[in-house]
Amino acid sequence: MINEQIRDKEVRLIGENGEQLGIMSAREAYRIAQEAELDLVKIAPTAKPPVCKIIDYGKYRYELARKEKEARKKQKVIEIKEVRLSPNIDTNDLNTKVGAARKFLEKGDKVKVTLRFRGREMAHMSKSKYILDDFAESLSDIAVVDKPSKVEGRSMVMFLTAKR
Repeated sequence: MINEQIRDKEVRLIGENGEQLGIMSAREAYRIAQEAELDLVKIAPTAKPPVCKIIDYGKYRYELARKEKEARKKQKVIEIKEVRLSPNIDTNDLNTKVGAARKFLEKGDKVKVTLRFRGREMAHMSKSKYILDDFAESLSDIAVVDKPSKVEGRSMVMFLTAKR
């Protein structure tokens, strides 16, 4: 809330240089802000009494937007990369997939390992669990199992995350 929108009976006022000007009526605080040719901005509405500050509102909004942009720049977005396997995969193919997953983990992404079953392979789902276990074992030096393998429809899924 800014200027005339502030309808509180009393507010704690902070001057343009950060000094405490005390508790006064909202009208009085607004008059002081007008004399300084600045805006009265409510910065802590939940406080008792609410805290208002005399500042240039346009500059204040610009500073907030800049801080938010900096914070967004600093945060790391973790993506989930998927590696798909089939129950009758050969060791060399498995090693290739392990290499791809290793690259993803080194980049800092999570890896979703999916073992897909088709047709008659559905009958032997439980026997194929060792493929996911071998996959996790071969990456155990840099990865830890985030979510253990579980059956979801026609596939068995496991999540791996890089060790800290």
